[in-house]
Amino acid sequence: MLVKITSKRQVTFPAHVLDAMGAKPGDYLEIMEAPGGFLVRPRRIDEARLAPLKDLVPPDHPVFDAGKFREETYDPALRD
Repeated sequence: MLVKITSKRQVTFPAHVLDAMGAKPGDYLEIMEAPGGFLVRPRRIDEARLAPLKDLVPPDHPVFDAGKFREETYDPALRD
């Protein structure tokens, strides 16, 4: 399979490839050097590592909806 690199060095992956990896909009892809080339895989948050932080969140704090957050518009000035 070939993908084209644009003048801005961007690449578009076919939908079926991203679906097979389980990658969704807003996710990161990790690219690692491997013998004979590079390995691309989705980078996910290990929720088990977040458990120690739960006691720091006030009990009345609303639940964070990551899906809704991804769909909201954002201020381009905040982009890293």
